Parts: sequence; structure tokens; C-alpha cells
Amino acid sequence: MKSTVVSALPEDFRQFLALSAEIGRDILKTQGAGGNTSIKHGDCLWVKASGTWLANALDGNIMVPVDRVGLLEALRAGDERAEKATAFIRNDLDPGALRPSIETTLHAALPQRVIAHFHCVHTIALAVLARREDLIANRMAHVPDLKWALVPYHRPGIPLAQTIDSIAETRPDVIILANHGLIVCGETIDEVRNRIQRVTTALAGTSRHTPAPALLSLEGICRDTAYRPARDAETHATALYSQNIQIATGGSLYPDHVIFLGTRIGLLADGQVVSDFTSIFERRGEQPPKLIIAPGIGVLLPQDMTTGGEAMARCLSEVVSRIPDGEPIIYLTKPDEYALTGWEAEKYRQSFDRGQNAQ
Repeated sequence: MKSTVVSALPEDFRQFLALSAEIGRDILKTQGAGGNTSIKHGDCLWVKASGTWLANALDGNIMVPVDRVGLLEALRAGDERAEKATAFIRNDLDPGALRPSIETTLHAALPQRVIAHFHCVHTIALAVLARREDLIANRMAHVPDLKWALVPYHRPGIPLAQTIDSIAETRPDVIILANHGLIVCGETIDEVRNRIQRVTTALAGTSRHTPAPALLSLEGICRDTAYRPARDAETHATALYSQNIQIATGGSLYPDHVIFLGTRIGLLADGQVVSDFTSIFERRGEQPPKLIIAPGIGVLLPQDMTTGGEAMARCLSEVVSRIPDGEPIIYLTKPDEYALTGWEAEKYRQSFDRGQNAQ
């Protein structure tokens, strides 16, 4: 590594990478390329690159240096360059081809030195509920020394960053994002690690027990189609409890639900096979759903589903399994979904995921 790059790294950069990897390797906190971390060193912000996995933080170069001051000025001035943040990469430190996270502006807006943003399934299971404010407040009472805020849903990127910027001066330790996830802030690696452990424990809920999937039946249902049973046994929980099915098919819960699984979850009728189900969409000239539920049997995914997509299917099962019975849910709206599906930054992240899967 060049001496100029080494001098621009904080002394605890290796420890920061270790924390990032810890977060990324816990499926209950991060799934696939979701989540991002950052550390500030002077005016330089080192942030996870778009499309990369936090789990790989110790194994390869996944961090990008960004001019924090310039990016923050652009965010506040309404400069469209703040969206991608590529114009603010410190090319003198890293001339590589990686692109900053789609949520780099969020990290720039927060004044604390170390930031961890991730998609904690316990948090999401509460943050999609109509009573989320009261329910979350009850859980956060177990960590009374932590200053926290709950912010309404906004599209990741500039809209969310602007909201975060509006509360950044209050220096919250924890920010809970409605229909999205969690942000934990601090001045040191150990402080953030400790806060993550404490807040995720406080927000934790139990998951519904489900039986094992009927894999042989699933194989028969999808025979000679472009679908296959989900490889992760835990993913099938979405299909193995009636409440899980109702929640999953009721609408889109959070951004990565839309981006990687689409806006519609398929549901097979009793005795229906996949070929009959997908033919309905083909006759309409529509793409069939990426995730198909066979009630009481299991979950089916496309044969070519990426590793990242598979992780997002697991995330859905973990979230729906933890949403309390009978609690009203606030799903993303149609405009929310459209803002995500038509977003160039997310199309880039998906293309990066497909490229990584092909290697």
C-alpha cells in the first residue's frame, strides 16, 4: 500500500474492518451487500463500497475514501452529485474502480467518528409496525443511557440523508429507521461494538417455531421450471406458518425486500405447480415473482438467483417470523416502491451483485 494511503488511514483502521466483518457475518444484522460502515479521519470519510459485502471487510479492499466536507456541502446545497458521491472520491488515496455506498451521504451527515448502519431483523420487525413508536420506546427503556431517535421512512440516499442531517446536531447514539434498519454511532470502535450488542439485545424478539420444509414435495412442484427450493433451510420459514405467509404477501416491508425480491411475492394455490403458476404471468407478458411460496411446504427461488438474492430471501423469513401476531403493519407505498425500482444507484448495486455471483 502506498505511503500516502497509509498516512490517510486512522490508526484503528484494522479494528474498524474487523467490526465491519463481524456485522457482515451475522445474518440477523446484515444480509448480502446490505448495510454499510464508515470511519472518519480528518476530512476523509472511509465508507463501504456499493455492492460489496461487509462480511469480506478483512479479506479484500471494500472501503472507499471520500471528501466528507465537500460531500456534506453538496448534500446541503442540493447538488445532484451528492447522490452517487463518486465526484468526492479521494482519488489521490484510492484510484480504484469501486463506488461509494449509496448511503455515503448519511455517514457524512453524522458527526460521530464511527458509524455502523445495518439491517437488523429484530429492528425491522418492530420498525414496520403501526405501533412502532411505543413498542420501540418500551424496548429502548432497557438501555436508558443511549440517546436514540426514530425517523420516518425515506428512500435511502439523499432523502434519508437529509433527514439524518436535520437531527445530526443532537448526536443520537442510535437511530432507528422506519421500514429500513438501524444506525449505531460512536467515537471509538469498542464504543460502537458495545452499543450494537446492547441495542440489538434490547430490540430482540422471538421468532415463530416452524416445521421443516417438505423438500421432496418442493422438488416435484418446481420440476422442469426455472425455479428451485431455497438452499438455506431457514428461508423456508416464510412458507411454513400462516401468519408469516400473510405478512410476506401483504406488501413490501423494506428497501432490500423490493430491490432483490421484487414488489410481489408469489403464492401457490393448493395443489398448484410452478409451471401452471408462472404461465399466468407469461400470458400477461409479465415477469413472474422471484420468490414463490408453497404454503406449508417451502419457498422457491429462481435457478439463477444470486448469492445476494438468496441472503435477502433469508432476511425476509427472519423478519416475518418475528413480527408479532395481530400487529397492524405499515408497508411501503407504491410510490416508495417505484422510487426504489427506478433508482440508478440500486441498479448499479444489483449489477455488481450479479457480477460477483458469476465469478
